[in-house]
Amino acid sequence: MKAGLFSLIALLAFASTSFGADQPNFVVIFCDDLGYGDLSTFGHPTIKTPNLDAMAAEGQKWTNFYVAACVCTPSRAGLLTGRLPIRNGMCSDTRRVLFPDSSGGLPHTEITIASALKKEGYRTAAVGKWHLGHLPEFLPTSHGFETYFGIPYSNDMDMLRRESHFELAENEDFSLYNVPLMQDGEIIERPADQTTITRRYTEEAIKKIGEFSDEPFFIYLAHSLPHIPLFRGKDFKDTSTAGIYGDVIEEIDWSVGEVRKALNEAGVSEDTLVVFTSDNGPWLKFKHHGGTAGMLRDGKGSTWEGGMREPTIMAWPGTIEPQIIHDMGATLDLLPTFVSLAGGSLPDDRTFDGYDLSAFLKGKTETGPRDEMFYYHGEQLYAVRKGQFKAHFKTKTSYTSQKKAEIHEPPLLYHLGLDPGEQWDVAPSNPEVLKSLKELADSHTAGVERVPSHLVGKIGE
Repeated sequence: MKAGLFSLIALLAFASTSFGADQPNFVVIFCDDLGYGDLSTFGHPTIKTPNLDAMAAEGQKWTNFYVAACVCTPSRAGLLTGRLPIRNGMCSDTRRVLFPDSSGGLPHTEITIASALKKEGYRTAAVGKWHLGHLPEFLPTSHGFETYFGIPYSNDMDMLRRESHFELAENEDFSLYNVPLMQDGEIIERPADQTTITRRYTEEAIKKIGEFSDEPFFIYLAHSLPHIPLFRGKDFKDTSTAGIYGDVIEEIDWSVGEVRKALNEAGVSEDTLVVFTSDNGPWLKFKHHGGTAGMLRDGKGSTWEGGMREPTIMAWPGTIEPQIIHDMGATLDLLPTFVSLAGGSLPDDRTFDGYDLSAFLKGKTETGPRDEMFYYHGEQLYAVRKGQFKAHFKTKTSYTSQKKAEIHEPPLLYHLGLDPGEQWDVAPSNPEVLKSLKELADSHTAGVERVPSHLVGKIGE
């Protein structure tokens, strides 16, 4: 009798948390340092990306999609929490990202996409680059992910001796980057063989699709590339007319194709929203090893459009109509959108900076809910966009010898519809627009309760 009662209780408990028939799966494919102009569907003339081209043709290509920051760690924090990094200490004006000697990471008080979806009965897996804290208490398995397979920070860290990234990329000597490959909380390979890393990330994601296909799932596949140093699999070596960088992008394109094929073979393609984007713009100082932002200005490390506007594609066969989306969106919007589609709700004990895109994705509204974007450089608000106008209060060129930001008084003003490359300052002829953007920026910063940075501490301090 007791055993039967226990079984009944267990069954009822499972039923209360099991997924409904209309709960979609989510796969986020997140690149590292991919430029706005690096895909053929976004205008690259020599890099071939047939799988992403097909995904864009069958789904939605977003031309005004942003990230929360112009460098790795804060951008990733923004995606997973739906909050600007200034709200949770995941940014800094000094150590702008986490390093192997960093003692901090994403606070446990933060709600991630994984932890939010887990409450709705979802299976969760993180694959690839994490960069939100490599110590056990900060790893993906401490933030709502059941499993983790990947490199916990950037692939250029733990360098054994200082050498030219260019020479190392051409020689493909991964042994000089002593980065660890981890399975959950254990290091299983060091140095990680980065010539096989894209393939192994892909295989792990496909494995999880097979394991999870009978339940709703969220898979976060965060590639370590095309961040410097560049590595490609043997099947992709010297196959692109765009050199080693093209080889790397074309292998990532292959990965996207394999993941989508796995979804189809598992019979869950029409139940799955796939989002492809990147964490920030291209690392321009590495020239032909660093990608391009196309017609957008500047790249990684800057708040010009090339640093924070990313090539983004979404596909959900049978649910979202194929089209090009010119409305604004951001990685900040993924958490509220996914939670809404899963049938959940967000707590009201904190400020979220993302918008629920679900109605817009499904064509139930003609315009998207996002009409503004805030551009942070570390802990400082450098620029703000509302509608087609963007005001720059400060600027700093990406990763160059410029030590201090240039302060603009009056601010620079650009009409991004007419001038997405930010070439012609229209501030003199639009004083009222500039005034309204300044008021928007002031209102925003007044509402931000700053917390101490979690990026500045070192192990042993």
